[in-house]
Amino acid sequence: MPKSKSRKKPVYTPPQTAQTVKVSPRWLAPVMVASWIIGILWIAVYYVAPTAPLIGALGNWNLFIGFVFIIFGVVLSTRWR
Repeated sequence: MPKSKSRKKPVYTPPQTAQTVKVSPRWLAPVMVASWIIGILWIAVYYVAPTAPLIGALGNWNLFIGFVFIIFGVVLSTRWR
């Protein structure tokens, strides 16, 4: 039976790196939640009172505006640590 070859190089061990904990900015969570709430309220008010002064003029664009606020909140939630 052939003899096994011994390793010439030691096993690679990566260098130790100090891990820093990333912290979210203080404004991120309140802006994220506020964006969700504004988006949901915008859509709800459009459905309840579609002829309101500001909302009635925009028509179906109100749905787009509400979803933009909600999506903005979701994008911010990906940055939260």
